[in-house]
Amino acid sequence: MSMQSHIAELERRHAALEREIATALLHPSVDNLEVADMKRRKLRLKDEIQKLRGDDTVH
Repeated sequence: MSMQSHIAELERRHAALEREIATALLHPSVDNLEVADMKRRKLRLKDEIQKLRGDDTVH
């Protein structure tokens, strides 16, 4: 897998988590711990994407 395709896959997963979080927050029975876990996973993906791109300004 090339670096660009790997980054693209990470971006796809990041976007999917973003949609999943948004959908979960629309429901009154949302599990806050599960949402927090999804947000942590999304942040880890973002950090990994920035690291692979060579972006030194993480966060």
